[in-house]
Amino acid sequence: MITNLLQKLGKSSLNFLQEIGQVTRLLFGIIKSFTTIPRSKKIILYQMEHIGVNSLPLVMIIAIFTGAVAAWQAAYQLKGIAPLSFLGSSTSRAIITELGPVLTGIVIAGRVGASIAAELGTMKVTEQIDALETMAISPVRYLAMPRFVASVIMLPLLVIFADTIAVFGAFIVSNYFLGVSFSVFFLSVKRFFLFSDLIAGLVKTIFFGAVTSLLGCHIGFKTEGGAEGVGLSTIRSFVLSSAMILILDYFLWMLIF
Repeated sequence: MITNLLQKLGKSSLNFLQEIGQVTRLLFGIIKSFTTIPRSKKIILYQMEHIGVNSLPLVMIIAIFTGAVAAWQAAYQLKGIAPLSFLGSSTSRAIITELGPVLTGIVIAGRVGASIAAELGTMKVTEQIDALETMAISPVRYLAMPRFVASVIMLPLLVIFADTIAVFGAFIVSNYFLGVSFSVFFLSVKRFFLFSDLIAGLVKTIFFGAVTSLLGCHIGFKTEGGAEGVGLSTIRSFVLSSAMILILDYFLWMLIF
């Protein structure tokens, strides 16, 4: 029994290390393909539209309710400790440094990361990727690199949009339900706002976008088993991307702040 357990543990460890190696190899392949960005700009622009522009309605809905909930939670925490005039600063800093980047990253992991895995997985099981290799077209350059670049570019822009909408949502709750005026709310935001907080939040989103697209591409390229395999790859991409976003958030918080 102990021998079987050790064998399973050893096999799982080897598979884990092997997969880390494959992801690292894919990342270096994508970086090596950066020299072809000028002739891949049409594909990159298309992916930027798919990842960024098409995600705006969902990000807007998530952001406005994130801000609204943040305002209620901040008001509850400040009750009996500090006046509600600090509501603007407390909600805005929480949104800019943490809630905006992380929640937007998880939403994009669900919408875009899973989409990348499903799209590339379908191409893999239908042998379209093999056809590209037969025509001497690198799948990493043609499929992975544009999605990686577009994700890294668009996620910070989506987070800026989400932060703005979330702060507006916090103001709506503060003004209409908690009696905090426009001038008091935004004076507090202006007084305690640090540009370094915004930069730190955006730096994190670069890593979130990179890991989401990288895992989506890796899992898509490794898909097997027909339609069932594509479904499993989609789920696996979302789960791993979301988990990695939260893990990276912790370590990046320690390094940046």
